[in-house]
Amino acid sequence: MDSTKQSSGLLGRTSLCSTTRALGCLALCSALLISPSSRAITIDDLPELGDTSSSLFSPEMERRIGRDFLKQIHAALPTVSDPVLKYYAERQLFDLTEHSQLKEKVLSVVLIDSPQLNAFAAPGGVVGINLGLFLYAEDVHEYSSVIAHELAHLSQRHFARGVEQQRASTIPNIIGLLAALAIGAAAGGDAGLAAISATQAAAQSNALRYSRVREQEADRIGLSTLQQAGLDPDGMARMFERMQRAYRHSRKPPEFLLTHPLSDSRVSDARNQAADLNARVAARQFRDSPDFQLMRARVEVRYADTPQTAVTEFRQRLRQRPNDTAAAYGLALALSAANNHEEALDTFKRIYNSAPNRILFAAAQAELLINARRFNEAEQLISHQLVLNPDNPPLATLYAKSLNGHKRHGDAEQVLERQTRLRSDDVDLWYELAETSGLAGNVLGVHQARAEYFALHGAYTKAIQHLEYARQLVSRSDSKTVAKLEARILALRDALEEARRA
Repeated sequence: MDSTKQSSGLLGRTSLCSTTRALGCLALCSALLISPSSRAITIDDLPELGDTSSSLFSPEMERRIGRDFLKQIHAALPTVSDPVLKYYAERQLFDLTEHSQLKEKVLSVVLIDSPQLNAFAAPGGVVGINLGLFLYAEDVHEYSSVIAHELAHLSQRHFARGVEQQRASTIPNIIGLLAALAIGAAAGGDAGLAAISATQAAAQSNALRYSRVREQEADRIGLSTLQQAGLDPDGMARMFERMQRAYRHSRKPPEFLLTHPLSDSRVSDARNQAADLNARVAARQFRDSPDFQLMRARVEVRYADTPQTAVTEFRQRLRQRPNDTAAAYGLALALSAANNHEEALDTFKRIYNSAPNRILFAAAQAELLINARRFNEAEQLISHQLVLNPDNPPLATLYAKSLNGHKRHGDAEQVLERQTRLRSDDVDLWYELAETSGLAGNVLGVHQARAEYFALHGAYTKAIQHLEYARQLVSRSDSKTVAKLEARILALRDALEEARRA
């Protein structure tokens, strides 16, 4: 009886202390959860009917999160500067976006320089794609199925809904953990650990179930996007099956499978839903995209052990399939990388002549000419193409590269300056502009371009330092340039203070 009283007394004191701590924890959690929406309400903050997540994260807040996230990606991960791959990825993404449920069509695409399979979507319309996706997907339908899935995450605001789900479960989880601590104090460490483990397991199970729901919803909406875009919805199931086969016995699955749980039921659901979608339209044959196969070959050359290894591989493919355009494209790029420039141009000649105004062919021909240091021919080709396709990103970038090769650095600088005005969030353009301004002897331009490059990495202190150096180079009589520099310095200082408060 005494021991019971003692235990009851101990439990009572612990419960009192736990209740006090719980109030503090709940107050802190409430402050953290309320703070994002505690500012003045704008039209963008008004919740959509049926979307409780809108009360937590406005579209503007998601865009801010996306911008900050993109800066972290640039600062922490190796990204791809290849203008041709970037152009294809952006074009394919925007084409899919037109058929998706996204209300805001402005997206930022970032290619990660990794042969591993992964893709992700972040608030504010940021889509990340590992180059490994080009290697694992065997056709444009499989590739696009992954992108359509990520677009569905964005259109359904799964990030905000996930936070809402966590908020809804925060109080029950805290109470469960506090109760487990009380049990541990009263009955001993092992019992407390068991209770804590059970509580955490329940919370993780709830989170997992919610994650599966989100994945199933993204699959369903992604399949509809594929069908609306004229692509084969069955590409999603094929891609899932390819992932399962590739990583069935792997100890460490790719990041995509860690963040996108894949089960047999999900594969079969995707297959059944695709069959249903295809049954609603007249029987049709889905063809692969030649452009996708060109980009796939381009990525294969990039990740080959050596250029000569790639040459051997693509030679063999071309012997087996003499009319395989992608194989000839890959062989030409591999030969150029191996410094066999004339053979590379000769290999690509027939393909280029078959459709000289096709942008990906023209870009490849220009690239081969630049690598062979035949700058006059490259500039003539690209100048003509830019008349047909004004300000085309890969063509303009290659044009600047050819002009630099010809030591026409001032002209190259002008080309890149125009591109940065059109694509101010492209870190690679700012890097190239800084290098080109240096070659042109424009020290002021170097500092300005480097400032924007660092700002896009979130390195605001370095960006401000470069602009302060630039301001010292400008005469006070040039009031327009001085005012422009000071306004930009002020904006970057505000961004730095905001980042420090976050």
